[in-house]
Amino acid sequence: MKEQDFIQRREPFWNEFSGFITGKNKKLKTTAVLFTKYFREITQDLNTARSCGFDPAVIEKLNMLVNEGNQILYSQHSWSLKTPVNFILKTFPQKVRSQWRGILAVTLLFYGVSFFFGFLCVRFPDIAPELVSGWRLADYERMYNPESNDFLVPRNVTSDADMFGFYIYNNISYAFQTFAGGIFVGIGSLFILLYNAGFGGIVSGHLINSGFSENYFSFIIAHASFELTAIIFSAYAGLLLGYRVFITGGLSRGASFKKAGQDAFPVMAGAAVMLFIAAIIEAFWSSRFHLPFALRIGAGAGLWMLLLIYFLFSGRDAKLIKGKADESFN
Repeated sequence: MKEQDFIQRREPFWNEFSGFITGKNKKLKTTAVLFTKYFREITQDLNTARSCGFDPAVIEKLNMLVNEGNQILYSQHSWSLKTPVNFILKTFPQKVRSQWRGILAVTLLFYGVSFFFGFLCVRFPDIAPELVSGWRLADYERMYNPESNDFLVPRNVTSDADMFGFYIYNNISYAFQTFAGGIFVGIGSLFILLYNAGFGGIVSGHLINSGFSENYFSFIIAHASFELTAIIFSAYAGLLLGYRVFITGGLSRGASFKKAGQDAFPVMAGAAVMLFIAAIIEAFWSSRFHLPFALRIGAGAGLWMLLLIYFLFSGRDAKLIKGKADESFN
């Protein structure tokens, strides 16, 4: 190959690629695919120039273009509000829908156990102290007894801001424990989920029998939509990781675990956002016991409905970035 012919044929392309580099992200945002294609071609031109022993000035020019293109292609892009918004409005609900069978199974398990123990304690009031220590039940009675100093306020909390900090720490730590329990073949996540489902059912049944059901349900109904759903998502994500370690679907164990992570981590990240929202609602809305009971119940029911609509319809007009996610536990 003659050097002069090579330069005449390829130099217009090099100049165009240089324009990409000069424009950087302004052009790259709209021509990312084309930029990648040009980068591969410019790299091939550099290899050709080196192998043919062309003028060092030509090689240096191509090498500079390749280095600058490499920096643009592989450098970390600046933070954009579009990324988290896209995750919340599209990626998260899409991931949940793509794995609906596994999530539904965990949801039914959680609420099934919770309602079973709640019904058991309502039907047989004396059984609650046999399942949960008396002092813990007494703590919950004080929290939902309007005559108590701890009415709807956790211990050692003096303001809404303190309550928010208390709830966010409590929610996030519990969700992380539930998710991390998946390391133990998923058994840890399952145990924590079932334990808390049973405990919640027992406490609910006991408070109903104690006559504090109105205060209890009007307090939890609003933030529970986000909090309980996020806890279920955390347990599901942990179970999925543990499950895929042993059920590889024909993949190597490492590849199966990596695939599970691609499905589980977006769900877990979305659950963290939901727990943050739950803490805000719990700290700044749920404890407003002076508001009418019907208003608080109606607002809570509205949040449950809003969450259902979000997961059913949000992001349906967009395609998943890289194919359809694997439907879990199948």
